[in-house]
Amino acid sequence: MKALISVSDKTGIVEFAQSLHALGVQLLSTGGTAKLLAEKGLPVTEVAEVTKFPEMLDGRVKTLHPMVHGGLLARRELPEHMAALKEHGIETIDLLVVNLYPFEATVAKAGCTLADAIENIDIGGPAMVRSAAKNWKDVGVITAADQYEAVIGELKAAGKLSDKLRFALSVAAFNRIAQYDGAISDYLSSVKFEDEKLSETYVPERGLFPGQSNGQFIKVQDLRYGENSHQQAALYRDLYPAPGSLVTGEQLQGKELSYNNIADADAAWECVKNFEESACVIVKHANPCGVAIGKDAHEAYAKAFQTDPTSAFGGIIAFNRTVDKAAAEAVVKQFVEVLMAPDFTAEALEIFKPKVNVRLMKIALPAGGDTAWKQGRNAMDAKRVGSGLLLQTADNHELALADLKVVTVKQPTPAELQDLLFAWKVAKYVKSNAIVFCKDGMTMGVGAGQMSRLDSARIASIKAEAAKLSLKNTVVASDAFFPFRDGLDVVVDAGASCVAQPGGSMRDQEVIDAANERGVAMVFTGVRHFRH
Repeated sequence: MKALISVSDKTGIVEFAQSLHALGVQLLSTGGTAKLLAEKGLPVTEVAEVTKFPEMLDGRVKTLHPMVHGGLLARRELPEHMAALKEHGIETIDLLVVNLYPFEATVAKAGCTLADAIENIDIGGPAMVRSAAKNWKDVGVITAADQYEAVIGELKAAGKLSDKLRFALSVAAFNRIAQYDGAISDYLSSVKFEDEKLSETYVPERGLFPGQSNGQFIKVQDLRYGENSHQQAALYRDLYPAPGSLVTGEQLQGKELSYNNIADADAAWECVKNFEESACVIVKHANPCGVAIGKDAHEAYAKAFQTDPTSAFGGIIAFNRTVDKAAAEAVVKQFVEVLMAPDFTAEALEIFKPKVNVRLMKIALPAGGDTAWKQGRNAMDAKRVGSGLLLQTADNHELALADLKVVTVKQPTPAELQDLLFAWKVAKYVKSNAIVFCKDGMTMGVGAGQMSRLDSARIASIKAEAAKLSLKNTVVASDAFFPFRDGLDVVVDAGASCVAQPGGSMRDQEVIDAANERGVAMVFTGVRHFRH
């Protein structure tokens, strides 16, 4: 048995090659890999000795040769293939171990030049991988270090690789080539090429939206069904999921997550991550029906639950703090589909043990940083339309106190300003048209998803009344501007004393005048949060 090894990432390769050698596998290699293996005392034959042709063009040409590809592509069961190999003195290659030049890592670095990007486009590696993967019945192709253990295990047990493993390795290889080519296409078609600036040090400007979008997602699991029982569904994750995002979570107990569970859980988790204080978010049908901050998880939950106990039944609950005994004892009293938190105490887990259907999800909070990925957020959002795809940068805007522009005679109090910021964070995750009443770090009424902003405001008031919550002296966040004064009048009639809205309407002055007339404070945020 013969193995050709040519890797860019050399993690674990020495140990793997040593195991192959111990099993009697002959080692072929190229360039730096061959040098490393020889330094470790392994008998290795340079590919140049096999091809009788030296590596050239700074290593750009070394394996693009019939002595290599013939050995990979020849079908062992076809006499004519084997006769051709014999005629030309080509030996079969049974294992190919290749990982590619680090193109993705190179272009992800700040200041990456176009020259560096181009130089890190692998040619020979993908060509060999495709040859070996096509001939999977005869050749095992290893493209990642996490495959080494399974390969050695089967070789030790049976002296060869099973058809099942070779096919799985082939599929993984073609997937890797697709990912690699997609990354190259994404990068190059986003470059704004300027001929007059072209040089070895040229760092190109890149557009946000490449000329071709190549989504790279890995299937996590099939789901029982989709949004409705007659639909089929599966969950996929990003090739490199952001730390602290939903798909990085671990399910500790409960039934399999459904399509709707996952969609609602994502809405709850994305919302709760926004708060620095202890927070709880309860979501029903993708809308927050209760959000609150408190001194701990228990208090935050108790306040959030008050907003809309009816909708909270069968909801999705997310915490940004560890769920302890007190919080668990409160939550377990209601019917909950999914409960998410960065962690659970041992006592909390014991409390939920009898509730075998409750899905407990442990998700680490992102460490934070200067990019959406470091903050555990999507950089881009996508929506399917008929035979098309809408792409946009994700709504990751964070409103600061300094961004608020007071436009009325009456000034908000410091407490109202803090509640406005809280309400604005919640409104961002409520389906448009969104109206959110808040007070003391707690939602008091939420109106969502109505065609009319007036109806959203009225529904929020109705829900507050049903929950026996007073809207007197509450603050209100509206995800988009009030086009007329009637929307303002509705929320003020309900009890609001302070309102936040984006502004930007032709009738802004009319609404400002109405706020002054009603004696309420109003601030403009300068940004809207439509969520369709």
